[in-house]
Amino acid sequence: MTEKIRSYKRRHLLYYLEVYDDDTKELLGHLVDLTTTGLKLMSRQQIPSNRDYWLRMVLPEEVFPEKDLYFEAQSRWSSNDVNPDFYDTGFAAPKLDLKTQNIIRDLLSEMSFND
Repeated sequence: MTEKIRSYKRRHLLYYLEVYDDDTKELLGHLVDLTTTGLKLMSRQQIPSNRDYWLRMVLPEEVFPEKDLYFEAQSRWSSNDVNPDFYDTGFAAPKLDLKTQNIIRDLLSEMSFND
């Protein structure tokens, strides 16, 4: 299997924002890093790979007028975190509309580590 090379640098955020499965309303995990084409979550449960999700990310109210950001993403992989009590899961989100992409860019600008 050929692995696709990531075209955008992942950016780590200062806060682990909550991300929910909007269909089940269950917390999927906390955001670890983000780009305008994907994200990585850390969770207590392993998230199945190759599954489509409608996600709801809770935005920091002190930075954004929007309370939540909704978007579609597909889980691509899941593995144990460095801490064996947690799992990391990578999601691809290639169909983000322009408004969502702009909110993510603002989120990265306002809340990511400068590297």
